[in-house]
Formats: sequence, structure tokens, C-alpha cells
Amino acid sequence: MKTVSLSGSLRENVGKKDAKALRIAGKVPCVLYGGKEQVHFTADAASFKPIIFTPDTFLIEVDVDGKKYNAILQDVQYHPLSDKLLHADFLLASQDKPVTVYLPVKHKGTSPGVIRGGKLKLKMNKIRVKGLIKDLPEFIMVDISKLQIGQSVKVRDLSLENISFLSPANAVIIDVKTARGAALEAEEEAEEGEATESAEGGEAPKE
Repeated sequence: MKTVSLSGSLRENVGKKDAKALRIAGKVPCVLYGGKEQVHFTADAASFKPIIFTPDTFLIEVDVDGKKYNAILQDVQYHPLSDKLLHADFLLASQDKPVTVYLPVKHKGTSPGVIRGGKLKLKMNKIRVKGLIKDLPEFIMVDISKLQIGQSVKVRDLSLENISFLSPANAVIIDVKTARGAALEAEEEAEEGEATESAEGGEAPKE
């Protein structure tokens, strides 16, 4: 896995009032768990950009007042209206204890079905897996060189040494459809999106 660094400072006080003041100052309250004790710290909001706004999954070297930890970003919370980052949870990554992460999907090869006019569609951008840090790749590569029109690659078709796939086995990762089939599916997805927006378009979320 790729590694990035994140610097932070221990929180002197833990509470809603303190957290609000930190956010106003451009800081993000964070928690590192998985060790003997939870570590409460803060980090600059700007330092999260290369970690969050990317399809990649990282092993993060967290430096809290000079003490370093290897961790995985487990969860982030955003403000429902402004999308401002409010909180981040990190899991301590041990070299001898499996971790669960989402790995990005990439594909290689040329699909014969696409050459014949089919449309290639990536349905899963990330796949949930479990394994030791040393065994986790940067991404999952899917070979599409044998995909004909109407065929797909599912999670159950993948195999990586020492890695367990936690996403549903029957989930389609990538497929090739006829141009008409792809167009119909796009229309259905658009209609589903409109229905969702209509259902959610009532009362605005409260802070």
C-alpha cells in the first residue's frame, strides 16, 4: 500500500465545545483506536485533502507530538449542509493483525466485446477486503481481455494470495453490455436518482 504522513497534536480537552472551537480554527478532531488506549488528537483540515479526495487507499503514518503510529483511515464525518470535515477515525494498523479496507479497482486489457461495439462499465470503484498490511496491494487489477458482450467479472472471480474479499461474492465489478443495453441501464439509473432526490427533497437536514 501507498504511505502518506499526517501530523497532529494531542487534544487537551475532549468535548463538544472544544471540538467546535477546533473546527473554527481549521482543525479536525480525530481519534486513533485499536491500541491499549484511544488517542484523541487534532490535525489541520487541509492535510486531509491528499487522503480523502483520491480513489487510493493509504497506510497513514500519523505523527502525534512526535509519537508515530501506522494507521488506516476508517471513517470520516461531514457537515450535512456544508460538507465540511467534522471528525476522523483512525485504526491502528499492526503488522501482525489483519485490517479491513476498501481497495480501488483498475482494469487491464482490451475487451473483445468492446471491440464489437459493446459498452464497458465499471460498477464497483472499490472492493472491501481484509488482510495483513504487508499483503495489501495498492489496488485490485481486473483483467477484461476475455470479456464478451453480456459477460462480467464478479467479486467471486477474483483471487489474491492471503487476501479475503468481504464484498458480496455475486457483486458485479465490471461488465460489457450492448450499446442499447447500456443506454437502457443509464436511463434506469437516472430515473432511480430522480426518485431518490424526490424522496429526499422534503425537510432540509438539521445541524
